[in-house]
Amino acid sequence: MLRLNARRSVGAFLRQRTDAIRCASTANTSHQPNAPLELDPAFQTLLRDVEMSLRKKAGTGSDMHGPRELELFPHDSDATQDYLTSAGLDTQETEGQGRKSPAAAFGSQGIGALVVPLELQTSIERMIADSDKSQLRQSAKRLFEQDSGSEDGWSSVMGFRYRTGKVAGRHALPDATAFATVALPAHYSAIYAVLDHLKQRLGPDWQVRRVIDWGAATGSGLWASTHAFQRTSEPVEGTPLEAEHSQMSQTALDSYLGLDKREGLVRIGKRLLKDLGKGELDISWQKLFHEDNAIDRVDGPGTMALSAFLLSTLQTDVDRKQLVKQMWDSGAEVMVIIDHTFDHVAGARDYLLKLGQKEVQEASDSDYPYPIGTHVVAPCPHDGACPLYDPGRSKLACSFSQRMQRPAFVRKTKHSGTGHEDMRYSYVVIRRGPRPAPATTRHGRIGDVGRRALAKEEETVPITQLSLAEAHHEHSEDASSQVDSATVQDLSPQELPLGPSELAAALRHEAYSWPRLVFPPLKRSGHIIIDGCTVEGQIMRMTIPKSQGKQPFYDARKSSWGDIFPHEPKNPPQVRRGSIGSDEQGQSRSIGKRKELRKKTKTNSYGEIAKQLESEKKTLQRSIRRAKRRQDGDYDD
Repeated sequence: MLRLNARRSVGAFLRQRTDAIRCASTANTSHQPNAPLELDPAFQTLLRDVEMSLRKKAGTGSDMHGPRELELFPHDSDATQDYLTSAGLDTQETEGQGRKSPAAAFGSQGIGALVVPLELQTSIERMIADSDKSQLRQSAKRLFEQDSGSEDGWSSVMGFRYRTGKVAGRHALPDATAFATVALPAHYSAIYAVLDHLKQRLGPDWQVRRVIDWGAATGSGLWASTHAFQRTSEPVEGTPLEAEHSQMSQTALDSYLGLDKREGLVRIGKRLLKDLGKGELDISWQKLFHEDNAIDRVDGPGTMALSAFLLSTLQTDVDRKQLVKQMWDSGAEVMVIIDHTFDHVAGARDYLLKLGQKEVQEASDSDYPYPIGTHVVAPCPHDGACPLYDPGRSKLACSFSQRMQRPAFVRKTKHSGTGHEDMRYSYVVIRRGPRPAPATTRHGRIGDVGRRALAKEEETVPITQLSLAEAHHEHSEDASSQVDSATVQDLSPQELPLGPSELAAALRHEAYSWPRLVFPPLKRSGHIIIDGCTVEGQIMRMTIPKSQGKQPFYDARKSSWGDIFPHEPKNPPQVRRGSIGSDEQGQSRSIGKRKELRKKTKTNSYGEIAKQLESEKKTLQRSIRRAKRRQDGDYDD
């Protein structure tokens, strides 16, 4: 016991002593400076020289210092020359677009993402402020929300029909408010895109003064036509006027006639025009088209007949045919039909072309003061039968898409955070008169990419030895002209350079025979595959390889769905065959990006083979069991 206590006391004493020594050493080392480093004498001399040079430089004054950040440079130039204005930025963007050839730029002047004009947004927001928000949301869901279709489950097609007229009258104004909130901006974007493309194709000589709109509804055709045809100065070629800053008071139209039997939609359409400057525009609304609304054919060039998203709301083909016949009887020179359903648009196209052919056949040899016959301006490059139109059988459609930046009220009504939506539509533009003759020229096929390629080729041409002999001189010229003949032949125009207005007129004439891209192009690393509707009236697959030239390949790579493509393919195009009718050999035709139908040979998949083996195994087992039973005498056949 005594020994244990002694050990404990000795251990405690040793621990206290160790702690005291540790604290003392820590205190001593914390207050003493570090020992000086022992440097090499040569290195110490170098450090002293560097320190002296820095002190001399610092003592010369502040004039030797360079300009610091955010410090005004003494000899600074004018600030306006250093920074680009908005006009300068626009000029840079326009120069960047010059990489395309003028012909390709003319064929792809589409609207990227359309912005609804502030004038229209303000009118709709004022209407929404005076309405019940919860009822507006419920009406919008009942009319336009769908299980499938668009990405977010919403559509611009009214998928609801009233049971009785009494119910329709009770929901007329709330549903019309929801229609103006959800469908009007989408319809406006599609109509404006078609009219903008139509202005580009027909040129400044085509002036519209009067619009007759079948299915005016809440005024989508009115807003789009007044904003598309403005009195302002014409924009620079290739830079269309933005719709965002358009105003109805600046329209070039003289009169607008809206035809619609749906009173609720018309009342909301009139309400949106309240307290709005209309300028000299005369706006009138009617339920039906009357004979006195028709104009003389001589005055037809200034009139446009428009029907937007009405054909799909009619119940029967007879009603649709009657509507198209009214558009023909109106006397308008240009007839524009836009709808959600491609079959309805294609049927109207065939009917109008037949009316034009009948007019030409019944006409005598005498001269008429107005054009007779009809032809398609857009989107078709031909007046024949549509290769995609096969009612009830073909699932392919000649449709296009226009992106719109969703206003705030659309996002709030749909409870969606997506800032844009894509409007799918089909359209056709019919104009009276014969189709322009095919162009024999090829203007505007070279841009900045092609010019740089040609300049580089000229630099790489070997310098031939000069010779006084005439024969040797001609031989050298022939040799230098054969460099990349395929590229030069495709890019070098044979005509003299044209001015901007003359070039635009030539391209408008040539565009009647350019193929229209009816499907998105397939872009590969070494070639671009394009499916277009051609002047032959067929869907053809064209391949633009890199070997065709840098300019055609660049234009094909920058092309998009709905453009018209000016370059001819290097190799003969491939006709896409499909299920519309049959050819001379009796084979079915396949159209679009589907593979050609081959002879049907039954090929089993791995799953079918596994099932077949399993059934054979069971049959074998069953036969074995029966054989055993026969041997045992338990089973008789």
